[in-house]
Amino acid sequence: MRRDARTLALSYGSRLTLERLGVWAALRATPIETIHISQHGGFGRTLIQAQQEGVPALGYVIGAGALAHALQQRARACGITLRYHTTVDTQDGGVSPAGFRAVTLSATPDNNAAPTTRLTRLLVCAEGGLHGNAAEIVERDYQQHGLIAHVEVSNAPAHTAFERFTAHGPVALLPEGKGFALVHVVPAQESEAWLALDDARYLAQLQSYFGQRVHLRGISTRQCYPLLLRYRPRAAGQRTVWLGNAAQTLHPVAGQGFNLALRDVWALADLLIHHRGDPGSPQVLSNFVRARCLDRRATIGFTDTVVRVFSNDIAPLRHLRGLGLFALDTLPPLRHFIARRMMFGARAWP
Repeated sequence: MRRDARTLALSYGSRLTLERLGVWAALRATPIETIHISQHGGFGRTLIQAQQEGVPALGYVIGAGALAHALQQRARACGITLRYHTTVDTQDGGVSPAGFRAVTLSATPDNNAAPTTRLTRLLVCAEGGLHGNAAEIVERDYQQHGLIAHVEVSNAPAHTAFERFTAHGPVALLPEGKGFALVHVVPAQESEAWLALDDARYLAQLQSYFGQRVHLRGISTRQCYPLLLRYRPRAAGQRTVWLGNAAQTLHPVAGQGFNLALRDVWALADLLIHHRGDPGSPQVLSNFVRARCLDRRATIGFTDTVVRVFSNDIAPLRHLRGLGLFALDTLPPLRHFIARRMMFGARAWP
């Protein structure tokens, strides 16, 4: 976990949640105070600034491994049992007449523990994978890959994130320590060619996207991941709730995936704390689905729309994108609306 090289963009709302969980103080995060959004080869740009939104930061950048370790330590401090190198099997014929779901925990080759079966009234699946038959899952393959790395810079403004849209996909620079975390989206069929470039040629191409906004002077080893949209329209089933990537896997544009997942987790925990009856009853699961429906649909739809509208070089759309960015920059209420949605989710307005 701690060696996970991926970077997460946490919203300000996620910081507040992690503070309530007693985790935030153990983390070293780089604040994002300004987000600079623009498109390569077209007019229009907008700035979203924390000061204008009345918050200390719009978001924060942190290593996924560091956050996982902090959450792990907090869970142990709360007396929660953690079991690693274990597979979970729920192919048990459904729910028993007594209202329990059976879960079998089996060891992987790295774990010599004997298989055990547990009974639960509510199974929460948040294992990081989205599994199920085709009828349960909506999928869109964007035919894109994401290249990630850490970039060294020499003249970047402090605590500023850049989201630069190109004809092939977005390129994001997120402030991380003294440099930037890079998320570079490329067509899937071109990812190997991008990885094959030496550092100098690769940085030269990135520099052409950003102009003189930042000066790139070094880069770490690049890694590549496929990008797609997969989600369950309904995040709860018979005595089962799906959270995180087990409920939805989003494109990294706008950095909404983990923040949506954390809002889902908080909502479920809050619901169960205030419900003294059967935690897996149809009423509880229906209340959870209803409470999270707006935020899930809006966030999934927003991310999907941004990817499809901004990942092309169609001239009319390029001009419309420019007008949209110009409107966002000149209309404070609209900019405020977008900023609050990104920080707190779809229920943040008004």
